[in-house]
Amino acid sequence: MKKSLNKSQIERFSRQLVLKDIGAKGQKKIFSSRILIVGIGGLGCPAAENLVRAGIGTIGLIDNDVVNLSNIHRQSLFNSKDVMKSKVRVAAKKLKEINPQTKIKIYKSWLNEKNIEKIFKNYDLVIDGSDNFKTKFLVNDYCIKLKKLLITGAISKFDGHIFTFNFKDKKTASLKNFYQENRISDNTLNCEFDGVLGTTASIVGTTQANEALKMIIGIGQNLKNQILIIDLLNLKFRKVRFKKR
Repeated sequence: MKKSLNKSQIERFSRQLVLKDIGAKGQKKIFSSRILIVGIGGLGCPAAENLVRAGIGTIGLIDNDVVNLSNIHRQSLFNSKDVMKSKVRVAAKKLKEINPQTKIKIYKSWLNEKNIEKIFKNYDLVIDGSDNFKTKFLVNDYCIKLKKLLITGAISKFDGHIFTFNFKDKKTASLKNFYQENRISDNTLNCEFDGVLGTTASIVGTTQANEALKMIIGIGQNLKNQILIIDLLNLKFRKVRFKKR
């Protein structure tokens, strides 16, 4: 990367550059970062959009689904003309229009034990926006194995859960230390089963992007061994600690 930002970069990111916690040094870290987003839905769409607007160097998008009419109320990268089109292809096109400098890589497939390690090894940080715990636990396990940074989100009704994990630190608890795998049903935090307000997805996905930027730059506090629980119906935000077992 060049030692100094060019005129176009300075203009595009001027409102970030003026922040004392970011500046040119932090912006260069953003430019060089590689983030994978698992699931291009209610969480993945706002996360991807905010990261691309911030100037992330490389974004990976993995999802094998197509856009459905029921997605549009909460999945901000899609509109009515996108119904039945590939989510990752539509998202990649729209993200490129927002910031042509970000490299977009798409994986039109479901994440599984056969492809996960090959995909994950190319990224520094993973944002989990998947909608089922089978995928969440798989992502969790391979981020531990490969010592990746991971930000997990889950939504249902008016509620959201957010976790941040730095698996380079051996003292970091994992998702399985909070959710016990044998006690999770297919309908736990499932917006298809319980319903969800679109703004809940936007707020949680945007918060995941915010946490990713902080981790990349190395600023602020994180959620090590904590969960952020958001109740948007009653405007209650709380953090709960949990331990590594």
